[in-house]
Amino acid sequence: MRLVIQRVSKAAVYVDENEVGRIKKGLLVFIGVGKYDTDTDLTWLINKLVNMRIFPDQTGKMNNSIVDVNGSILLVSQFTLYASTKKGNRPSFVNSADPDNAKFFYNKFIAALKELSIYVETGVFGANMQIELLNDGPVTVCLDSKNKE
Repeated sequence: MRLVIQRVSKAAVYVDENEVGRIKKGLLVFIGVGKYDTDTDLTWLINKLVNMRIFPDQTGKMNNSIVDVNGSILLVSQFTLYASTKKGNRPSFVNSADPDNAKFFYNKFIAALKELSIYVETGVFGANMQIELLNDGPVTVCLDSKNKE
């Protein structure tokens, strides 16, 4: 599983020009599910995401997590995080999970965040979405559950 995490002052997601999700201070998180991902990948990423200290403390040092600042998460599915550009100029998505499995893990990810009392808004799985955001920092972090760096 892969995440691209952006610290935002606000973010919104639209489908067919209709707003389907909006947050204020928090994290815009793009999630891609790979074809070999398991519950272990999901658990590792959830723990990393909610405990990652990327919000400033009173001195301006990145020392607070999403929980510490009572922030929100806007979670958006993005299979293109598994794009392979090894051959040719058109990305291949053979390493992305099939849509049913990806949606299963996407929904489990949402449920796990809610169980931790984190306010979560979402996009629409599989839809063509437009994202509006105001980066804060900017701060962008990428996580890959198979390459734990």
